[in-house]
This record gives sequence, C-alpha cells and structure tokens, in this order.
Amino acid sequence: MASETRSEVFSSRWGMLLAMVGMAVGTGNIWRFPRIAASNGGGSFLVTWVVFLLLWSIPLLILEFGMGKGTRRGAIGSFVQTLGPKFAWMGAWVAWCAVAIMFYYSVVMGWTLRFLVASVAGTIPSPVEQPSAFWDAFNSTPEALLTHAVAIGLAALVVSRGVKGIEGAARILIPSLIVLVVVLAIKALTLPNASEGLAFLFTPRLSELANASIWLEALTQNAWDTGAGWGLVLTYAIYMRKREDTALNAFVIGFGNNSMSLLAGIMVICTVFSATAANAVAICSGVGMDATVPAACANTLLTTSGNEGLTFIWVPQLFAQIPAGQFFMTLFFLALVFAAWTSLVAMIELATRILMDLGMARSRALGLVVTAGFVCGIPSALHLEFFQNQDFVWGVGLMLSGFLFAFAVTRYGVTKWRETFINQEGSDIRVGAWWDWAIRLVMVEAVVLIVWWCWQVRSDSFADTWSPFRTFNIGTVLFQWVVVLVLFIAANRWLAERTDGGS
Repeated sequence: MASETRSEVFSSRWGMLLAMVGMAVGTGNIWRFPRIAASNGGGSFLVTWVVFLLLWSIPLLILEFGMGKGTRRGAIGSFVQTLGPKFAWMGAWVAWCAVAIMFYYSVVMGWTLRFLVASVAGTIPSPVEQPSAFWDAFNSTPEALLTHAVAIGLAALVVSRGVKGIEGAARILIPSLIVLVVVLAIKALTLPNASEGLAFLFTPRLSELANASIWLEALTQNAWDTGAGWGLVLTYAIYMRKREDTALNAFVIGFGNNSMSLLAGIMVICTVFSATAANAVAICSGVGMDATVPAACANTLLTTSGNEGLTFIWVPQLFAQIPAGQFFMTLFFLALVFAAWTSLVAMIELATRILMDLGMARSRALGLVVTAGFVCGIPSALHLEFFQNQDFVWGVGLMLSGFLFAFAVTRYGVTKWRETFINQEGSDIRVGAWWDWAIRLVMVEAVVLIVWWCWQVRSDSFADTWSPFRTFNIGTVLFQWVVVLVLFIAANRWLAERTDGGS
C-alpha cells in the first residue's frame, strides 16, 4: 500500500491546516475546557495552560509533523523507521490508544446528534426542577446505540473518499464550526451579568500559581485537547506535500486549537453566570446552592457537574433562560456535532492507515475499522460507567503515548532528528535547540502526569485501589494496559515484518 499512500496528498496548505484543526478541535475543547478552567481558578489556570501549550503540545506537534512527513507511514511504521523493528510495539500502543478512544468517541458524537435533533424539535429543555430528565431517559439506552451507529457511519463516509474526502469535509465543517463558536461567544458576552463570568475567566490570582494541581490540570488539558501525542497529526502529516513546512504548521494548529477552547470558555462560562443570575432560585436549587449568591451557584454548577452533566443536563437549562434560547442551543449542539465529527474522522483514518500499512486496501481496511468501532462501542453506548472507565484508562494512556514519542526521538538522537526531519528544505522557520530540551522535558511531564492521575484514584481500601473492575482506580488502568502491552510485545515481530515500515 506504499504507492497508495504516496499518491494521496492534501491539495493545499489551507486544506491541510483545516483538516489538522478539525482533528485537534473536539468535544474536549467545548465541554471539558470551560469546566476545568473554572475548577482551577479561571485566569490562574489560563497562565499555566499557555505554559504547557509551549512545553507539551507544540514540541509534540512538531515531532509528529516531522515523523509523519519523514517516514510517510502510520504510527507502527514510523516507530519501526525511527527505532528499528524491535520497537513496533510502541507504535502499536500509540495507535491503540487513539483507536480505543474512537470506540467510545462515536458514542459522544451520537449524544450530540440526539441533542441537536431535540433542540431543533423543541423537545428540550425539560423543566428546571428536573434538569436531568431528558439525559437520563436517553443515555445507556438502545437509542444511544442507534446514534452511535449513525455517528460512526457519518465519519466513515468522509474517510471512504480518502484524503480528498477528509479535506473536503474540513473545508466545510471547520469554517462553520468557527463561525458557530464565535457567534455563541459574542451572544454570551452580550448577556446580562456576563461581565462577571468574563472577569472570573480572565483574572489570574498569582497566589494560586503555587498550587501544583493547577499546573498538572493545565498539562492534562493540553495532553487531551490539542491532539499532541495521539498519533493523529502523524497520520495526517503522511499526506503533506514534499516541500510543506512542519514547525510553523505545528504552532498554527496548537494556537488555533487553544483559541477555540478559549472561545468555548467565554461562551459557556458567561452563559452560566448570566443564566444563574437570571433564574437563581430554580438553577441554584438544582445544584444544592443558596439562591442568594448566584456567583457561587454558577461556580458550583461549572465545577461539579462533570463533562456530561454540564453539557447535556445544564446547558439546555441555561439556554432556556436567555432570549432566543432554543435557537442558540441549536447552534451550540450543532457546533458540538461538527467538533466531534472532524475528530472522529481523524481517529478512523488513523486506524485505517495502520491496516493499510499492514497491506490492506483502503476500502477493506475502512470496513474492518468501522465494524470494530461499532461493535466495540456498544458497551459504552449502553453503559455510562463503562464509557467513563474507558475514557479514564485510555485518556491516561495518551500520556504514555506522549512519552513514547519523545523517547523514540531522544533515542534516535534529538538534535539529529531535528536537523533531519524538521529543519528541511521549504521550512518557513528553523527550529532551534530549545526543542531538544522541550522533548526531553516531555518525558518527565508524561511520567509525572501518569503518577499523579493514578494517585488521584487511590483509596485506603486494597480492593478499591487495585481491583481491575472498578470504574476509576489504579487497578483498572494497570490491568488493561498490561493486557494490551503484552499482546503488542508478543506480536512485535509480526507487526514489524508486515508493516510498510518493515520493508
């Protein structure tokens, strides 16, 4: 399939950048970022978040651009080309984490589709006194399984047309997504009491920067919402034109992604503060707060609802409190659909590319990926706790993926890698020695994050800490990781021989 790979390229830099932004901007930007920013001091969090954009996301994005463009192979073949055939299992791990996320990410897209339809039809929101009624009646039901199937089918339709399909979809979906988010952010800024939310989001308190958890949450957010270290950028970089730049593109993707997160933060946080002030009694009672302090109620709503709760339970209630609420709620869920769709396309393309490197034709590889994606997504569609477990296990697994990327380049020779794969002819900017140190730092950051997240789910009870069948604990992470790693290490020789990288 090497010739098939090399015959496919993005038609222009603009098309490539739109596809890359679509890969990076997902539901995590819109539903997780506002909650995490609010939970960690608002403006104080933004300071640390920008720091780790430069110390985690940008270095890894540059690395993936260089690796994909330089090897013209997916994750497994790229690691084989960089480190040799003994390390095919590392590329397999990187690919698996993104594929495992794909299994339940299509479920998330399905949720957004259902709420979009309900927004248009006017069947939500339910009364504020029972804000979770619509969500509770939908999630973990056969209806959620149906929307999961529709979501993965829509993404597969795009991937079936190859790079032209991915680029064509990105040219429509990403400008539309940007317009939607900008319109919603502007609307949020015009709401009464929006200034309180804006001040909360953008006012840093320097004393909070001494809190290590804020820094670790900021690093985590960068690891989860920019796509750095996932192997997705690497996959799209395979289709870059020969003289295309790597470093500048990485900066554009990183800052573009985080700009979308910031707009989403303005949109959600300002809306929360405004709606809470407008209907303090009903909303505050729903989160167990005193209605006489709307700002405290808004903060509680943002920080304790969880990703699904904030988005699918409270957002409809919040939009119900503003003028033309149903219209703007429809725009919100349409934006979520577009964000989820473009990210799911990238995940399916990654898995398809891996199978193509192993010798399959695109059509057959895509059929296998879609079938596996639907079947393996069934447990997450029907059981919310299973979804939450997989999200936690493989979300933390992405941090190991970042470590493996950095390890591969460091073992190759980080300076040699930079001069060979990044500072090539046609580069718009030359990357200096700072990148060498940043990549070494990524390995430290990854280890710290893995240890920290495991520490967060420890318990005084042995079973609660080490049982492999709990939703959130150390045991479930280690058990699933070990099973996957043992399988990949056992299959290492076969993977190295079969992948295009082994030739």
